Amino acid sequence: MHIETSAIIAAAFALFALGALVGLGILLVDALAPLFTRATGGTSLTERIGDVLSRWRGGHRRRDVDDDEEDDDDLQDSTAALLTMIPAAAVVVDDEDEVVRANPDAYRLGVVDDDAIVSVPIAEAVRDVRANGGRRTLELMTRTPRRFGDVADDDDADDDDGLPHIGTVSRPNWLNVTVGRISEGLVVVLLDDVSESVRFAQVRDDFIANVSQRLVQPSDELKHLAATLERGGLDERQIARDARNVRRTIGYIDHMIGDLLLLIKAQEQVVPTADNVLNVLAEVQAAVDVARPLAAEHGQRIAVRGDDTLVVHGESEQIRAAIGKLLDNALRYSPGGATISVDVRASRDGRDAVIRVIDRGCGIPGEDQQRIFERFYRGRVQNERTGDGAGLGLAIVKHVALTHHGSVQVWSRPGQGSTFTLVLPMAKRE
Repeated sequence: MHIETSAIIAAAFALFALGALVGLGILLVDALAPLFTRATGGTSLTERIGDVLSRWRGGHRRRDVDDDEEDDDDLQDSTAALLTMIPAAAVVVDDEDEVVRANPDAYRLGVVDDDAIVSVPIAEAVRDVRANGGRRTLELMTRTPRRFGDVADDDDADDDDGLPHIGTVSRPNWLNVTVGRISEGLVVVLLDDVSESVRFAQVRDDFIANVSQRLVQPSDELKHLAATLERGGLDERQIARDARNVRRTIGYIDHMIGDLLLLIKAQEQVVPTADNVLNVLAEVQAAVDVARPLAAEHGQRIAVRGDDTLVVHGESEQIRAAIGKLLDNALRYSPGGATISVDVRASRDGRDAVIRVIDRGCGIPGEDQQRIFERFYRGRVQNERTGDGAGLGLAIVKHVALTHHGSVQVWSRPGQGSTFTLVLPMAKRE
């Protein structure tokens, strides 16, 4: 009896250790890579910017400013040359606060719009530097304008088919800003986008908050079971309860390893071939069949409708997993007895297959929508059926969409439900 129990404990602990190592290894290799690519050879961006500005100002002062006929042309040429030299998004503002030159990223980062600086702190710094000279540095957050957004959220209107229309949500950017004067009238604004570093820190914090306990809990449960066995005078009911707790927590680890492996598989782009043509509605039906038992537990129903002629190139396991994650979320965040709808149809231009998973659940707050596709992130609105998640489901959906050359979007309103839309390019018919 004791030998068999010890073997069970050892096997369970080995599984836990494997899960922890796999999870941490994948996280470190995958998540630290973006930071390594940002290395600048030991020289800070501010130092490099300062060096460029110094060289530019020196060359500018050596110009013959008395040559009025060539002054404007030379100034424009020098400004253009400056923008090509600076390793950051740059904006040049004249003495009337009009933007005369701007890197396209300045528009995407929400700093410039319609030939003017729209960020109030930066505009104030520009006026201060123009009046008093010197250099100003700022750290601030901006938002990508909605026209550059890539995640849906902001349109209350419906499409012609009665389904929620997909809008866009503005994305936050974290910037280190340097403002300096380069002539009597011109001020340059340099934008160092450090958003990737900030997002990495957020992923790290989300991992610690949402996953670390899942890795520690099996060890605690195993210790408790071992202590029960060592005390002797065994209570079979207590042992059974402890064993169930061990099995449940090991199940969390097993589920998390499965999700991490799915993320790994979803990193390589799918190459269209004659052998990977899939019927979209058939893949949806297969995912729905897997989800029906979960729906039945709470009296929920899944209704499927759509075009059964649509085909895409893809990996069946990945597409079914992505649809399954959307169904799982819809079921867990919807009340008992609710109906989850799945709609499959071609896009208006006929180029894509559009899969919508629609629920009338609790909805997603706007501030959460910009982060729900990040790995290990979990929204603040949880219930007894969602509390044990690790925050990987929607990250898997996003990566599956990207590797299949598609996209995923969300429309949601608190109290009105959510619509997740998976868009996949259709296979070309011979």
